[in-house]
Amino acid sequence: MGDNSDTTTAPSPAKIAAQEDALLKQFFAEVSEVERDNEVNRILSCFKLNPFDYLNLSFDSSIDEVKRQYRKLSLLVHPDKCKHPQAKEAFGALAKAQQLLLDPQERDYILNQVNAAKEELRAKWKKQLKKDTASKLKSLVTEGKFDQEHEQSEEFQHKLKLKVKEILTDQEWRRRKMAMRISEEEGRLKKDEEETKELWKRKREHEEQWEGTREKRVSSWRDFMKGGKKVKKGEIRPPKLKTEDPNKSYVQRPVKRG
Repeated sequence: MGDNSDTTTAPSPAKIAAQEDALLKQFFAEVSEVERDNEVNRILSCFKLNPFDYLNLSFDSSIDEVKRQYRKLSLLVHPDKCKHPQAKEAFGALAKAQQLLLDPQERDYILNQVNAAKEELRAKWKKQLKKDTASKLKSLVTEGKFDQEHEQSEEFQHKLKLKVKEILTDQEWRRRKMAMRISEEEGRLKKDEEETKELWKRKREHEEQWEGTREKRVSSWRDFMKGGKKVKKGEIRPPKLKTEDPNKSYVQRPVKRG
């Protein structure tokens, strides 16, 4: 018996890449300047906090899809190929969008906001089903397929995009307020630190000045103790007082004799 097994081998990754390159070249050969300009305008009109929007991808796109889409769009609006005056700006926006989506932490943050938006829309959808008996029965009969179809609809995707925009905007506003408060607190702490340093500086200068005059103060005190207080020129000293009895504590003033 002959061997009927399939001997066809799968194309190698290099061959697949070459085929994709050929398709891209053919695609760009057919692209007009108008289409390039339109893509630049689309990118520049995107919501800045949503990298999926820049790449024109759905929220459930994979990493490989992100890379392929970036390559396609970046070549489309590359400043060397596109004559639009803001092509460079659009090209940079695409690069930043890809960077965010390839960063695990940034990607998780965005997807968490997407999931929060979905949950909110699903809650509203369930409330609507309670009011619409026919839709509720259909949802129960189809075992969730009706709900899945609803979430895949253009209407739901449009609402999801708007809700994600709302949540991301709210989160960014909170982040900026927190950053402002942190900056103000850091400024206050820095000011307090500078005032404390200035206070200690003045204290040290005072101590140094006090220590610098120590010898002079000690010498003045020694001179005073040795010679007593010196009479300044022109100063009249009071007469000495006499005592009637040296054993008594009182002092009798001198009697003026006529």
